[in-house]
Amino acid sequence: MQLTPYLFFDGRCEEALEFYKKALGAEAILLMRFKDSPEPPPPGQMPTGSENKVMHATVRIGDVEFMASDGHCGGNPSFSGFSLSLTLPNEAKVNQAFAALSERGKVDMPLAKTFFSPRFGMLTDRFGVRWMLTVPIQT
Repeated sequence: MQLTPYLFFDGRCEEALEFYKKALGAEAILLMRFKDSPEPPPPGQMPTGSENKVMHATVRIGDVEFMASDGHCGGNPSFSGFSLSLTLPNEAKVNQAFAALSERGKVDMPLAKTFFSPRFGMLTDRFGVRWMLTVPIQT
């Protein structure tokens, strides 16, 4: 069994993928645009001019993959009720990723030492995706 997050950026997927590429080294290992679909959406289902929007992408960050799309291209992405948790090997990597992801976003909990991590923080990125960044306790 495998559980894979699928994020719908509602028209901002390509921008998000570029941002995650710069911030985290993300790689789109598959990208299909609506115009490339062998079965185009029914007339009126998608806004005019959305042919070049991302119908589906598979994205890799480190050893993890997630999927992404522009969805219905309405321009109002909404991410609530979950966070993506990113575990990095050391404090320097967490500091770097946190700074990159929080650019034009919102810091929800500044990076700090906690009882469960030498470095932990939470943020909401510019697309509204919530993140938790942590360094595991070394045993």
